[in-house]
Amino acid sequence: MQLELRASDYSPATMNLRNLIIGVISGIALAAGFLLAMNVLQAPTENVRSATILPATMELPEFALIDHQGTAADQSFFEGQWDLVFFGFTHCPDVCPLTLQILQAAKKALGEKQIDPLPRIVLVSVDPERDTPEVLGAYINAFGDNNAGLTGELQQLRRLTSALGIYFEKVSAGENNYSIDHTSVVLVIDPQGRFHSLFSSPHRIEDYAHDLPIILRR
Repeated sequence: MQLELRASDYSPATMNLRNLIIGVISGIALAAGFLLAMNVLQAPTENVRSATILPATMELPEFALIDHQGTAADQSFFEGQWDLVFFGFTHCPDVCPLTLQILQAAKKALGEKQIDPLPRIVLVSVDPERDTPEVLGAYINAFGDNNAGLTGELQQLRRLTSALGIYFEKVSAGENNYSIDHTSVVLVIDPQGRFHSLFSSPHRIEDYAHDLPIILRR
């Protein structure tokens, strides 16, 4: 079968009509694509009250630490669930226990909203000298069930914290004693083990209860 072309197909009127139709269709497609792109870009921060959501998720660096049960832990430790990660230490007098209490209360609030599964709370120790797996395990279990902790060699810890922008430094706290100055943000790690978002201080239960359901639906 041969397609027969006629001269009338190329008349100015016909060509103008075709160009108009093509222009309208292209405009509709362009507008639809723009709206879709805007929805994709805006969706992560829609209605979020306190959390900062990264424009693009960030892969974690390679590291080799130990969890609170004495098991070797690498990047895969953060895969398979949403994690709320706080960098602190068990001898912390105020910020660390208060933040962990807030996170635990936020988990309870999420449970009341029928959020399932709930995110895991992870304390990464910035005081590996004193925070052995046994010490860390007893500490995090005091706040609630299904929490986890990481500790290990200082060099490996620095590898992780440097990549994530977490600051910590040992400071003197009297004779034969010391404390740790550290960043007090809470990082949200997605089930693929990627840095997704963060919460900065001041930490409030109501902010987590409001924002986390939005984040966990992503």
